[in-house]
Amino acid sequence: MNPKIPFLSALCGFTALAASALRAADLPDPDGKPADMTKPVKVFILMGQSNMVGMGRITGADKPGSLEHSCKTEKLYPFLVDDSGAWTERKDVRNVRVMVGRGGGMQLFNNEWLSVKGKTIGPEIGIGHQLGQAMDEPVLILKSCIGNRSLGWDLLPPGSKGFEHVATDKKTGKETTWVYAGYKESPNRWEKGTEPKPIGWYAGKQYDDDVANAKKVLSELNTYYPDAKSYEVAGFFWWQGEKDCGDPALAARYEQNFINLIAALRKDFEAPKAKFVLATLGEAVKGQTTGAAGDVMNAQLAVDGASGKHPELKGSVATVYSNPLSQGGSGNGHYGGNSRTYMDVGLAMGEAMVKLLKGE
Repeated sequence: MNPKIPFLSALCGFTALAASALRAADLPDPDGKPADMTKPVKVFILMGQSNMVGMGRITGADKPGSLEHSCKTEKLYPFLVDDSGAWTERKDVRNVRVMVGRGGGMQLFNNEWLSVKGKTIGPEIGIGHQLGQAMDEPVLILKSCIGNRSLGWDLLPPGSKGFEHVATDKKTGKETTWVYAGYKESPNRWEKGTEPKPIGWYAGKQYDDDVANAKKVLSELNTYYPDAKSYEVAGFFWWQGEKDCGDPALAARYEQNFINLIAALRKDFEAPKAKFVLATLGEAVKGQTTGAAGDVMNAQLAVDGASGKHPELKGSVATVYSNPLSQGGSGNGHYGGNSRTYMDVGLAMGEAMVKLLKGE
């Protein structure tokens, strides 16, 4: 294991840091040594929607924004490239990604030591390097998510109650009271006083599927982390919110739903002390963004333990303010596929988790 090297302060809560400074930070190259396999595997579960899945372009040394250009032309993230110009590989961090297949069930995309592979990356590369550098235990990065999902509907956690929301038609001024589904209810909403007509989906279906797939991986631990004897779910990473911004009612409910999410995931994975790190949407600007997008951003900042709004979350939840890292891109536009956004957000999220685990 490489000696520990201090990294830059993460963009947690109301702290801002220039993206250029974060990108210039240097982690040491992986030393190629395995972790101490006498210790339980530290599992970190990554959830959210498409930007957590990963849309950062890898190939194209002559194309600004690609990871090859960032690393091999701009000389950023030197710990990702070895002396021969090949992508480095961590032997102390496993990278596993699963998703619900088109026919249902679990589809496996990645099951390997952490390295740069395929066509795109998400924040897992930066996260994995931060955790692998800071920890002596074996680390499993377990990503279970899919795109175009909202916290207030698809990913609604168990125990979440339905609620009413009054919407006003901008043209006619007519007010309509909508009833929004609670966990396991369907459809997503119906007009108050009418009978709901269930569809082939229910509130929380994606939550149930993503959790089930992650549990399946953990039930077959040795298949995904060779020679592992046991594990502990140490933390969760969450990058999501674009779809909730499309519905003012869900945006207004985001903070409460996220509090419910923390409790549900800790219960489902029997990890009452697991830490949480989430990132805001890059296009949302503190003090400027309003409407539903502003509501989601403010909710994400509010659940940061350092904000003081939820004292019970102090020391266990951290929010990365990603606007300075977003290269001017937006979540709905997948940040233009710019790998620097995905790397910088991942590095900041990883460091935030390390600080929570250390009690800093």
